[in-house]
Amino acid sequence: MAASVVLFSSFFGLLLIGAPIVIALGGSAMLVYLLSGEDYISLVQTAWNAVDSFPIMALPAFILSGALMQASGISRRLVHIAELLAGPMAGGLGFSAILASMFFGAISGSGPATTAAVGMLMIPALADKGYNKGYAAALTASSGGLGVVIPPSIPMVIYGVTASESIGKLFIAGVIPGVMLAGGLMIANYMISKKNGYVGASETQPGELGKACKDGIWSILAPLVILGGIYSGLFTPTEAAVVSVFYTLFVGKFIHRELTLDGLKESLSSTTWLTGRVLIIMFAATAFGRILVENDTPAAIASSLLALTDSLALIWLVVILFLILIGMFMETLATIMIVTPVLLPVMVQLGVDPIHFGVVLVCCCEIGFSTPPLGENMFISSSIAKVTIEEISVKALPFVFVEILVVFLMSYFPDTVLWLPSLMGY
Repeated sequence: MAASVVLFSSFFGLLLIGAPIVIALGGSAMLVYLLSGEDYISLVQTAWNAVDSFPIMALPAFILSGALMQASGISRRLVHIAELLAGPMAGGLGFSAILASMFFGAISGSGPATTAAVGMLMIPALADKGYNKGYAAALTASSGGLGVVIPPSIPMVIYGVTASESIGKLFIAGVIPGVMLAGGLMIANYMISKKNGYVGASETQPGELGKACKDGIWSILAPLVILGGIYSGLFTPTEAAVVSVFYTLFVGKFIHRELTLDGLKESLSSTTWLTGRVLIIMFAATAFGRILVENDTPAAIASSLLALTDSLALIWLVVILFLILIGMFMETLATIMIVTPVLLPVMVQLGVDPIHFGVVLVCCCEIGFSTPPLGENMFISSSIAKVTIEEISVKALPFVFVEILVVFLMSYFPDTVLWLPSLMGY
C-alpha cells in the first residue's frame, strides 16, 4: 500500500507542476521501481507487451482511415446527406451536425477526428444560418464525442485490450448507447433552438436527397462495409480497420477522384503523430497499472467501497461522478488504462458485466471531450469557430447535463447496453 501512496502522490504532483500525462504516468512508475530496488527490465517488458498485440494494430488503421475519409470527400458527402435529412425544422441544421457526427463516428472511431471533420463544414454553416457561434461550437464539440461511442471506437479497442474482453462485442454494445446519446443531444438542441429562434436547413428540393445519396453512395457504404464485415464474422476488428483504409484509398482515388498526394501526405502525418501519442501513453499507463495490481490497490479500493455501501445503485453513482470528474482532467486513453484495472474488479464483484462497465466507462470519457479544462473537442471547435473556450463551456452545459442523464440510464438499465450483443449471439 505504501508503494501505491508514493505512486499516486508522485503522479498527481507531476500533473500539478504541469508535466504531460505520459511523463506523470511513466515518471511515477519509475520512482516506485527505483525506491523498491527493482530493475526496470520487467517494467519495460510489461509495458512493451501492452502495445505488442494484434488488436492494437487497429488503432493506426482506424486513425488513418478517418483522416483519409476527410481528404477524399467522404466526410463532406456524409455531412451533406445529414443536412438534407434534418430538413427545415427548428434546429434542423443542429440536427444535421449530430447526424453527421454519428455517420462519421461510424467510420473514424475518434472524437477529435469527428469534431474536426464535421466542425470544418458545419460550424460556418450554422453561423451563416444565424446560430450563435459559441453554441455552434459547443454543439459540434458535444456531438463529436459520439465518435468514441458509435462503433468502431478507438477507446473501446483500448478497453478491450486492457480488460481482455471481446472488441467486437464492445462495438455492438455501443450502438444503442450511441443512439441514446445522440437522441438526448437532439432533444436539447431542439429545445434551445426553439427558444432562440434557430432555424433549420433550407427547404429541400424534390429529388435533392436522392441525388445526394446517389452521389454519396460509396460514403454511405463505408460504415456498412466496416461494421458489416465485423458483425458477420468475415473479419476481425483489426482486419476491418485495414479494410477501411484500402476502401477509402480506392474510393478517394478512383471513385471521387479527390484524394491528392498532398492529402495523402497530410493524412499519414496526422496518423503518425496521433498513433505515437496513443502508444506511448499506453506504454506508460501499463507500467502504472501493473504497480497498482502488484500492490493489491484494486482490492483495497473494492473493500473500501463495499464497506461504504453494498448498494449497486449508490456505487454506480459514485463511480460515474468519479469518471466524469477524472475525464475533465485526464486524456481519455490514459483514463481507461488507469481506471480499468482499479474499478473493473470492483464492479465485477458486484455482478456488473465487464462489457456493460466498459461501455459506461467510454461514455463517461465521451463527456470529458466537451468539458474543460482538458476537453480536446472544445479546443478543436474553438479554433474553427474562433470563440473562447469559456463561451463554449457555458453553451455546452445543457448537452453535458443531458449526456450525464443518459449515462445514468444505461448504467441502471443494463439491457440498454447488453440486449443487442445477446440478440446477435455474443
